[in-house]
Amino acid sequence: MSKYYFELVIKTKNNYTLFLNLLNSLSDEAIEEKPDELIIRSQENLNHIEFGVLSFAKKLNLKCETILTKKDNIDWIKQYQDSVKAIEIASYFIRPSWCEKKEDKIDIIIDPALSFGSGHHESTSSCIMAIDEFAKDENKVLDVGTGSGILAITALKKNCVVDICDTDEVCVNDALKNLSLNNVKCNKYWIGSAKETNEQYDIVIANIVADVLIIINKELKNCLKSNGILILSGILDKYLEKVLEKFKDLTQVKLIRKNEWISLVFTKN
Repeated sequence: MSKYYFELVIKTKNNYTLFLNLLNSLSDEAIEEKPDELIIRSQENLNHIEFGVLSFAKKLNLKCETILTKKDNIDWIKQYQDSVKAIEIASYFIRPSWCEKKEDKIDIIIDPALSFGSGHHESTSSCIMAIDEFAKDENKVLDVGTGSGILAITALKKNCVVDICDTDEVCVNDALKNLSLNNVKCNKYWIGSAKETNEQYDIVIANIVADVLIIINKELKNCLKSNGILILSGILDKYLEKVLEKFKDLTQVKLIRKNEWISLVFTKN
């Protein structure tokens, strides 16, 4: 990539279309159209384009102002990668693939995508803390609304047997890619919710939003074994009482608060 690029701004309140057509005839570069101005950028010096535009304007006695500047060519990919930071949560070190792992932590790679869940949000990080505390070797786990698959991966890294589901096909596909990136595999996956399965689990995880948790409360409970653990997250504190009311038939064993976000852990007696 070139270290610099050139930007030519053509300002004209009148004859806008005329100058646009002129630029299209003088260059194959993309043209940014803004109110009363046209912008063209190139790694090649644009002084010949500027000369043509000014000569055209003078010949036809048209008002036109040009600004030609040489600018630093930013490495946008590197700038984006630098903005995505790794994060340490409980026993885990969660990082994008371009960051180095930590030898003393459980390594999880999550590359940002359309799906929700990189570990930075309070609801995700508190959920991971709960999984780290309650997930045991060979536990059977269901991750409802898997998103990026980060919670499934944290459970898999604890040697659990994990099923995942999400109503969004994009999320399921992203989760499967992230599982593969971490060299782990889920037991089953499907597009849909917890009601699609008749199985029961040692741990059920649902990091969604309070309204949805309230709506699907029965199907989450139905998936839970006796003495199983239910981890709920994505709950704003103003909705806490509504969620607690719907799950009052379970025993609350933990509440994790991070700013205005709450995660709850229940057991089914």
